[in-house]
Parts: sequence; structure tokens; C-alpha cells
Amino acid sequence: MPGWTTLVQAETLSVGLSRPDVVVLDCRFDLAENNAGENAWMQAHIPGARYAHLDRDLSGPLQPAKGRHPWPEAADFGERLQRWGISPQTQVVAYDDESGAFAARAWFLLRALGHEKVAVLDGGWKRWAALGLPVDSRVPVPITAKYHAAFDPRRILDADQVAEALQAGELLIDARAPARFRGEEERLDRVAGHVPGAVNRPLTDNLVDGRFKSPGQLAEEFRALLDGLPANRAIAMCGSGVTACHHLLAMERAGLPGARLFAPSWSGWISDPDRPIATGE
Repeated sequence: MPGWTTLVQAETLSVGLSRPDVVVLDCRFDLAENNAGENAWMQAHIPGARYAHLDRDLSGPLQPAKGRHPWPEAADFGERLQRWGISPQTQVVAYDDESGAFAARAWFLLRALGHEKVAVLDGGWKRWAALGLPVDSRVPVPITAKYHAAFDPRRILDADQVAEALQAGELLIDARAPARFRGEEERLDRVAGHVPGAVNRPLTDNLVDGRFKSPGQLAEEFRALLDGLPANRAIAMCGSGVTACHHLLAMERAGLPGARLFAPSWSGWISDPDRPIATGE
């Protein structure tokens, strides 16, 4: 059976929930209140959904230079997949409240393992609930699976690699809101501004009314941004390597796969006070 590899619609997933190979991950999260997403999952979730906590499950332990949400070790993330009942053959669907900003982190973690059958629920929990589709409050019975995990190192870059890539003329796309990119406000990190040479495309530019734009529209917009560069010479970043994954998903939906992630992102860049900082456009 063909897999869902970028997005899946709520109507399609509601029919596919009965498939034995489908595992759903609830990735709802609130950066201001770390337990809000898990509490919401306990009250109601898509039937059978496991909860994936951004800090606990989709990130590694805090370390200097790794940013606020460090990229996890492959072995640790593989253990989580096993506890969720995910094997390399599993069709995974991730969702969050609406935009896909947190679900895309789960999507790219799996994609970086070479896992093809993983998709984000377009419109997330908000659209699922609005359509009156089934919900549940029961905690799923754990089912263990086997997963030997190894990330593709070519897809995950650190600050030194990003600096080299910029020198080589590659494109760094910052997914943060424009005011944060310009350095006018910063509520999450101790320094405001952006990496010199980066361009700003807020993740909200990928969406219309909480759902992803069409592949054609996304392709037109990202090709204009790439300006002739191949997609594999683009790098996505944000504040901590989470919402940047939204651009990687959008680009793959647009038929432009292969872009990479600056995993520590802005919070990792500023860990070294000697690195340059830009403000303004």
C-alpha cells in the first residue's frame, strides 16, 4: 500500500486509522507551558495516538552549543520509536494543534532516519475536531517494535558547517517571525537578531487558513527564494531547530527535497559570543 510521505488529510486518516501499520503521534505543545500539550492529549486525542513531548521525546538533553531543543542521539530516539510501536515499516502520522510547526519536527526526525512513510496531518487537531471526527481519551496500550536508528549526517548541520555553507554561497532560510529576525523583539533567546546572510521566510508563509498551500504555489515561492540554487543547497533554521522543519516539509511537498536543517539554529549560534550577529532586514 502506498505511503503518506508529506501531508495527509483528516478525512483520509479517519478511514486509515484501522490500518494495522498506522501509528499516530500527538505533538501538541506550548513553549510557554510545557505540559499543556500533554494535558490536552490526556483529555482528548485522535484514537490510538501516542503523545510525543517536544522536550522529552523529540529533543536530546540540553548541552552548550546545541540550542534550546538539541537534536537527539539516534539511539535515544530509536528507543522512543520502539516504545511507540514504530518500526521502519510503520506509517507514521504526526499532528499538533493546527499549523504543523511541532509535528514537522517529528516528521523530519523520521525523515532524517530514512523513514519514508511519515506525514503531517494537514490542519492538525483543530481541523480534525472541527470535522467532528472520532476522539478518545484512553492511553494506548504500549506495543513495542524494533527500530535500528541512524541519522543521515548530511541532513543535520552545526554552526560551523552553516558558516562554511554561507561562504560557499548556499541559502540559509530563517523560519522565525520577521520581528525576531530583524532583532526588534526576542522572548525566547538572550540575544536578538539573525545569522548574517540568512533570509527570512516565516513558517506562516507556508500556510493558508492553517493548512499548507498547494504544491504548485509552494514550489513557485521556494524557487523564487532559491533563485536558481538546487534545493539541497538550502538550509532551514529557526530559534531552536523545531519550526525550521516546517520549511523542510513544505519544500518536500513542493517537489524540492533534500534541504538540510541547522539543528541548533539561533539559540545555538549565539552560544559562541564571537559569532557575528545581524539585525534589520
